[in-house]
Parts: sequence; structure tokens; C-alpha cells
Amino acid sequence: MPAKVGRILSGVEEAAESSKLWCAAAVVMAAVGGSRGRVSAAAGLSALVVAQVLANGVGKRVVDRPRPPKEWIPHDEVEDRPDSSSFPSGHTAAAVAFTAAVAPSWPRAAAVCSLPAAMVAVERVQSGAHYPSDVAAGAVIGLAGAWLVRHTPRMLPRRWVPGAVWWG
Repeated sequence: MPAKVGRILSGVEEAAESSKLWCAAAVVMAAVGGSRGRVSAAAGLSALVVAQVLANGVGKRVVDRPRPPKEWIPHDEVEDRPDSSSFPSGHTAAAVAFTAAVAPSWPRAAAVCSLPAAMVAVERVQSGAHYPSDVAAGAVIGLAGAWLVRHTPRMLPRRWVPGAVWWG
């Protein structure tokens, strides 16, 4: 991979670290998108939290997979990777969850978010932090988080969640 591409991917991943990128996107959506922006931002952040709990709180504890061997990674970024389990990718889970949860209420905003989300997923493999299967599992968890955020209110009796947003 060309060095310039690697630097761009690293920059996007750094912005996504600790969900900063997705929180910033939610702030922009809420500020400029009116009620649709606020609903999209809330859905995105809610799905992100669900995906992070599933990926980092459950998945990494259940599957204690070592990171790819350092010898496989021909650059210095391999020294910056976390010590936690490789499976699943929490970064990818968060990125996909946020983007997928935004999509039903604001497809254009989700389309904009999809590029950095894909870049985060690619970077996690390129940097040696994850195997491709870790990233794929993170994406599935992200989709599940978005699905749960979108469908859980429908499954609950309305009297249990007064004032909740009920998507159509």
C-alpha cells in the first residue's frame, strides 16, 4: 500500500479513536439537520454504544484472540496497536453501527459517513491491529447494533417507553 494512502487511513482511524469522529458527525447532524438530524444523530450514537458493548464488552472477553503477528506487518504502526483481543474489531463495529443507524432517517448523511467507516475497517487490517475476519465480525456487530436500535422500540409496549422516538 502506498505510504500516502497509509497515512490517510491512519488519520481517519485516529479521528475515529474513542468514537470522536462519530460524535463530531452527530453534533453536525443535530446542528444542521433539524429534527431529522437530531433523530439521525441519536440513532447513530445509540447504535454505536450498543455495538461497543457487544464488541468490546462481550466479544473481546468471549473470544480472546491474539493480534496478528508483528512479523506480518511491514511498518512501524504495528507497535501502536492495543493489547486487547483482536476479535472482533470494536472500531469497525462502532463505524458500521453509526452509519447503518443513520441511514434509514437520513440516507445522504449515511452515504457521507460510509466512506470514513470503510476507511476505518481497511485501516484496522492494514495497521496489523486485526485480521480481516475480526473486521468482518465487527461489521456484523455494527449492523446488529443498528438493527437493535431501530427495532427495539417497536418490540416494547409503548407504555414502557413514553415519549420515545418511534420510527415508521
